[in-house]
Amino acid sequence: MTRSSARDATHACDAVIVNFRTPELVVSCVRSIRDHDIIPNDQIVVVENGSGDDSATRLRAELPDIPLVVTQDNQGFGAGVNLGVAHTHSEFILVLNPDTRFVDRSFAKAVALLRADPTIGIVGLDLRNVDTSRQYSARRFYSLVDIAIRRSRLKRLAPFARRDARHLMTRSWVGDSFAADWVMGTGFVIRRAAFDAVGGMDTDFFLYMEDVDLCQSVADVGWRVVAAVDAVLIHDHQRASASGPLSRSGRQHLRSLARYVRKHGMRPF
Repeated sequence: MTRSSARDATHACDAVIVNFRTPELVVSCVRSIRDHDIIPNDQIVVVENGSGDDSATRLRAELPDIPLVVTQDNQGFGAGVNLGVAHTHSEFILVLNPDTRFVDRSFAKAVALLRADPTIGIVGLDLRNVDTSRQYSARRFYSLVDIAIRRSRLKRLAPFARRDARHLMTRSWVGDSFAADWVMGTGFVIRRAAFDAVGGMDTDFFLYMEDVDLCQSVADVGWRVVAAVDAVLIHDHQRASASGPLSRSGRQHLRSLARYVRKHGMRPF
């Protein structure tokens, strides 16, 4: 793909970044979009999601040419994404966490997949750690057993480790793309028609599981979910939900899981 064709592909896409008390990360993320000519400034929307700090002031000062939407209350990640999408117009929408950054123009592969196949509704990016090791950001849907393995030390034992690897689809990252049940909401591209078909993100998921729910809902109305191999996005993350079920984030994760099960059900095995 030539530089001009890559630019044409990615410029058919808007970006939405939701901030909650991480303005410095948002600035870094936006700068990486600029540095690699991913999306024009006026097609990037930042939502300041009721941080209750000086985020809005800092974002206006450091990103004066980036559209900023400010809310008074934090209604959750999904609500922030929905609000951001309402301020976009392109056929495709890139949703990013602030703790991400681009290091090249391989993102164009994700948009190319959507353009080439009208049955695809969501494309997940190839999330990498800072050392460029893969985060395996495309997954199979959870079973109750999978959750027990993921949230315990069982995954260190060989039989359970193999099952966990199947859940993480570790052997699927070959070729250009592959089908997945869901992709991590840290960095994905969604077709606007698919987003509209499911009414956007379910705001009853305040935090966690909203990405699994979105992919499930999109698939339920006939769209496919795929992962774009080597469409690289660096994700420098801290897994707060892994800090334990009694922590605040752990409790929120369990509440979201319960909401998901009530809505979609979950196989035991």
